[in-house]
Amino acid sequence: MAQLPILAASPDSAARRVQSATATTVPAVAATVPATATTVPGDSVTPPVDESGTEEPSKTAPKKAKGHTYGIPQVELINDQIRAAWTSRKLTPSQPATDGEWCRRLFLDLLGRVPLVEELNRFTSDRSPDKKLQLVNQLLGNDEQYIEQYARNWTTLWTNILIGRAGGGEQDRMTNREGLQQSLRRAFQRNTSYDKLVVELISATGVNRPGERGFNGFVNFLSGKLDENGIQATAKTSQIFLGLQVQCTQCHNHPFNEWKQNQFWELNAFFRQSRIRYVERKRDMVTVELVNQNFSGEDNRPDEAALFYELRNGKMEAAYPVFVDGAQLPNKSGYLEEVDRRKELAKRVVASEYMPKAIVNRMWGHFLGYGFTKPVDDIGPHNAPSHPELLEKLALEFRQNSCDLKDLIRWIVLSEPYSLSSRHSSNNKKDDPSLGEKPMFSHFYLRQMRAEELYESLLVATAAHQGGGSYEEQEKVKHEWLNQFTIAFGTDENDETTTFNGTIPQTLMMMNGDLMKKAIGTDKGSFLEEVANNSKLNNPAKINYLFLAAMARRPTAAENTAANQLMTLRGGNATAALQDVWWAVLNSNEFILNH
Repeated sequence: MAQLPILAASPDSAARRVQSATATTVPAVAATVPATATTVPGDSVTPPVDESGTEEPSKTAPKKAKGHTYGIPQVELINDQIRAAWTSRKLTPSQPATDGEWCRRLFLDLLGRVPLVEELNRFTSDRSPDKKLQLVNQLLGNDEQYIEQYARNWTTLWTNILIGRAGGGEQDRMTNREGLQQSLRRAFQRNTSYDKLVVELISATGVNRPGERGFNGFVNFLSGKLDENGIQATAKTSQIFLGLQVQCTQCHNHPFNEWKQNQFWELNAFFRQSRIRYVERKRDMVTVELVNQNFSGEDNRPDEAALFYELRNGKMEAAYPVFVDGAQLPNKSGYLEEVDRRKELAKRVVASEYMPKAIVNRMWGHFLGYGFTKPVDDIGPHNAPSHPELLEKLALEFRQNSCDLKDLIRWIVLSEPYSLSSRHSSNNKKDDPSLGEKPMFSHFYLRQMRAEELYESLLVATAAHQGGGSYEEQEKVKHEWLNQFTIAFGTDENDETTTFNGTIPQTLMMMNGDLMKKAIGTDKGSFLEEVANNSKLNNPAKINYLFLAAMARRPTAAENTAANQLMTLRGGNATAALQDVWWAVLNSNEFILNH
């Protein structure tokens, strides 16, 4: 299993000595008695683990054929197409992931957090042949308790896609992050179809700030992108919703694909009726309204409202609204009563062949670690997908199923490639997209948690999510925490990067940050205090509980041995030893990986 550098140096010298004496993937920590001899609440039938941390298959569990489709034809389509690619490449897929591994990755990918021990045990102890389907349906909203969590996670994901992690944090900002989140959250709670969501984002008008008259949070996608005649609006709309990267063609023809300079400005012409009107300024808070108004053209001829762009030879050319497939508007007028250009653009985006392929590719990349193309938002002949037929067919299925995002999610997470172990075999170890190879999905690709996932997982794993205030208050605290990792660049494309990648700031935050201090705190009512003082659990069961809470598995024999040392070094002080264990587990490679 590939590893990130272990983010650990223990809180005191005792645990440091134990950690330095071990060489396991997770800093080796455990209890004084083999964990397999104990139980934790609701875990009477959870299978034990072997020396490598892999669950042993239950003798009573029903046998299931590889590539179980649960009677869903789209899952069968995925399995057949992926298996055909394995055969052509002479690849053997890895073994299926354990129930604990699959459950943990599903919670991370769907809800943005690790499962609670009770949720994990409920799934692993279930012997139903369709228990995966049942859990997926529960998390997608069949169970009321998960609707809000699902909406919250996907609101975070799409807010980052649409305006970036730093979006809404600029001085005199015209983008209101809270406003966008509010509208996205409601859309995901209602399971708004993707095509309708795209139309609302592209064609929205209204005020950007919640609580103001005329509020429409969707305007925040474009409200900060209309400067300089909407260059960013053009590039981001194409990139996000069509999977076409056109930003460099504003000045010249694309060097690697067929996109021409005139096509950029023809797409840009759809945004020329859009304007930002200032409503109010308060300190660093700006309230703006996105409005549509007549566009008279740059030559003041509104009946045929043209814009002009410069060729590399200095010649000026006129551009009118033309969609990426070459379809022109029937009317070149800049008068709103004759044609609403942005609304016409939204219609053409959702009706195009590009939109369903772009979202299928993006969603596949979210769940499998890599899309069919790299990057996921750059699709075309110049960047051939790894599985072109599967991408085409899934896009068609998505459109025919009313562009329902939950259906698309269900197909992907119930598929065979999503169910595989991240432990590659000798036959598929060369299936490594990080080396530039096209992904074949013969094993699950390891990836680090997103910063948001780590934050939510630390809250859930330590019960700190309970009583955390309103949604808005919780989001504000989370955003402030995330800001320490985000670096924004003042480029034309509002580029940004993150230091959340195993670098020194992340290491120091994990070891010594306030969130970690709360996580390992033993104050009355804290997670660790409740585990340590639970009279129903002996010491080995408490260790089990910590490992299940963080990594959805029990400790290995090596980790048990290390815990014996910790207990000895702590002079039998079980609470202090548990604190060392919990700190080491939360700072391990394994905890911060989605595997």
